[in-house]
Amino acid sequence: MSPPEFLSNILSPPIQPHTNRPHVTLTYAQSLDAKIAGANGNQLILSGKESLVMTHWMRTMHDAILVGVGTALNDDPQLNTRHLPPTTTPYKLPRPVILDSELRLSPTCKLLKNFKLGTGLAPWVFCKISDENDEAFTRRRETLTAEGARIVSIPEDSAKRLSITHLLEELRSSGISSLMVEGGRQIISSFLCHKPLVVDILIVTVAPTLVGSSGVGATLENLESLPKLKHIASATFGPDSVIACRPENVGAS
Repeated sequence: MSPPEFLSNILSPPIQPHTNRPHVTLTYAQSLDAKIAGANGNQLILSGKESLVMTHWMRTMHDAILVGVGTALNDDPQLNTRHLPPTTTPYKLPRPVILDSELRLSPTCKLLKNFKLGTGLAPWVFCKISDENDEAFTRRRETLTAEGARIVSIPEDSAKRLSITHLLEELRSSGISSLMVEGGRQIISSFLCHKPLVVDILIVTVAPTLVGSSGVGATLENLESLPKLKHIASATFGPDSVIACRPENVGAS
């Protein structure tokens, strides 16, 4: 078994990293009215079976997969390849990466359970550089570490959010050549609006459904910072349409 031709054509291995950061693929699913999650960021099932399998193939083509702590708390994702066809040869599993400034990740989450069961890689959790006198933060760090997580402290940017630049540099120096970013909404905005551009490929799945006011869209705050996109390819997986684009003038870094 191998990935669908749609993915192979745009993510032909080996994906080439940049000097100071991994190759970044940003991907998410949305409704026809551009909703990506339910109220309060709750999980919204949009992808059909066929596009879900496509997404799991995409995971096998990257070294790591990243979500924000909001997604980790609301969805309790496994970030593995469980929807792919059974095989005697194990699929490549991406390294789970969580952006979690305050270390709110649950020590009983599925990511840590899978690691202890031997069915997943240990998650890497990126957090802020904390005050050494913050005892509550230290306890949370010690608890997650004891459960198998690798905790990495990185600086914050001017908006008091974890620095995407430092995150990508740390991942690259830790051997991550390709990163798949799955969301949620604030993560999508942070990557798409980052200067210099750090998204190499954008893959969006559009489900033929309308969500309305009960859903929320991506938080694209800095509209003037959004990149211009060049269409690469489109495909249909079951009822869903999948569009791949390449931002222009991506930072080589």
